[in-house]
Amino acid sequence: MTRILLADDDEAVTSTLAPLLERSGFGVELARDGLEALRLTREQQPDLVILDVRMPRVDGREVCRRLRQAHDWTPVIMLTEFGLPSERAMSLEEGADDYLNKPFEPSELIARVRAVLRRVSPGRPSLSGARRLVSGSLTLDRQSRLVRLGDREVPLGPKATALLEYLMLRHGEFISRDMLLTDVWGAEGVIYDRAVDVRIRELRSQLKDDASAPRYIETRTGVGYRFVAGVEGIA
Repeated sequence: MTRILLADDDEAVTSTLAPLLERSGFGVELARDGLEALRLTREQQPDLVILDVRMPRVDGREVCRRLRQAHDWTPVIMLTEFGLPSERAMSLEEGADDYLNKPFEPSELIARVRAVLRRVSPGRPSLSGARRLVSGSLTLDRQSRLVRLGDREVPLGPKATALLEYLMLRHGEFISRDMLLTDVWGAEGVIYDRAVDVRIRELRSQLKDDASAPRYIETRTGVGYRFVAGVEGIA
């Protein structure tokens, strides 16, 4: 049985999520603060850790940071406050494999857990900790925010670059338009329903990607978008 450590000091949250995870076939252990989460991760070696960002004693980002500094690559999903892009960015920088904005549908957490477990290799660093994401001749430098295709720089706007990064980090997984609007755009005032489509077209144009035979980005009507090629992370 896949074992999950759920770390959150809010009993209203854990009393809802723990039974849901158990009904979905996972074994669940609870931690009430960051120090307890660190101790239980070391002692019990769960298959995945769910961390609330705001916990007493040691917050979720610090827990993730300490795990990665100790070369513990247990997959981590961070629960962040909705509408704060800085929190989401910092979660990935600390080494989280994914994040979920509060409030969220509990079923969405189950989907994220399964997606992370599918794409993470046990005992190996995840893509979220890599400086560069590489797929064949395509490279995205996450620090400089530069994208290159072969020997040329690809002129992408900030939002298209963020969208490409998001899809590459979750390569092989279909992501719905609503999820992209929530996670990539966040709380940015008025967002048009077709904002994702516009940026997908920008990416395809600049990457010379044919929608009918995609090398990089596939669209499935009614489902969403996915980065179809494999991705390697380079420190």
